[in-house]
Amino acid sequence: MWGGGAISFAVWGPFGARVFEHRTRAAEVTFIKRSGDFFRFLEHKSWSNSPLTSTESTKAPSYIPNCPSGGLCDRLPPECVMCSENYSCIYGKPTFLECRVREHIHCVDKENHKQESFTINTTCQFCWQLPPSEYECSSSTNCTTVSCPRQRYKASCKVRDHIHCLGNRTFSKMLYCNWTGGYKWSTALALSITLGGFGADRFYLGQWREGLGKLFSFGGLGIWTLIDVLLIGVGYVGPADGSLYI
Repeated sequence: MWGGGAISFAVWGPFGARVFEHRTRAAEVTFIKRSGDFFRFLEHKSWSNSPLTSTESTKAPSYIPNCPSGGLCDRLPPECVMCSENYSCIYGKPTFLECRVREHIHCVDKENHKQESFTINTTCQFCWQLPPSEYECSSSTNCTTVSCPRQRYKASCKVRDHIHCLGNRTFSKMLYCNWTGGYKWSTALALSITLGGFGADRFYLGQWREGLGKLFSFGGLGIWTLIDVLLIGVGYVGPADGSLYI
C-alpha cells in the first residue's frame, strides 16, 4: 500500500489478525499475535459441540426402577443381574447359576456384606417347561364359549420376576380356551344340599367314581356331604371335563 511516501507490506491472518507488517522507511518488522483470542474461540466450540451433556451422561439405565438396592443379591429380579446359564445340567435336577449384579446396583449377602458376584440355586429346566403358576400368559378373545373338543389358542407368556430359568423368559404356548359345557353352579349346589348323600352332585358334574363312593357310603356318613357342599359353594369342585360353570 502507498501512504506518506512509504511502502508497507502486510500479511493478514485468521480473524483479521495482522501477522506481519513491513515498513521500508522505518526498516522494522512488527509481529502481532492474537493467538489468545483464537484459542479461546476453539475452546468454546469444543465444549458447545460435545456429544454428551451433563444430563445425558447422568441418565440412569432403564432397569434401575425395578432393581431394589440394599437387599439380598440372590433375590434380585433376573433383569438386575447377568448370569451364565449352564445348559449341560440334567433336566429336573438342582443346578446353579453364576451371576453378577449390573452396574449401579448395590446388594448384600446374608451377612450384610456388599456383594457383586454370587451363585443362585435353581432347577434345571427351560422357561417354557415351568409350571403354570410361575409364568403369566395373555388371554384370547377368539375362543368359543361352548365347544367340543376344547379349543386351543396361541398365548404369549412371560416368566414371573422372581423365577430363574434357562432360555428366553418370553415364549409362546398353546393353551386351552376357557369354555363351558352347560353345567350350572346353582344346580350343582342345590343337588349337593338336597341329594348330596346319594352322590347326585358328583354324578351331575360327571365325576361318577366319587358319586358311587358317596352313594354306597351314604355320603361318607354325612361328613363327605358337608364337605362337598362347601367345596361346590366356593367353586373349588367343578365339572369333570374342566369347563367353567355357567
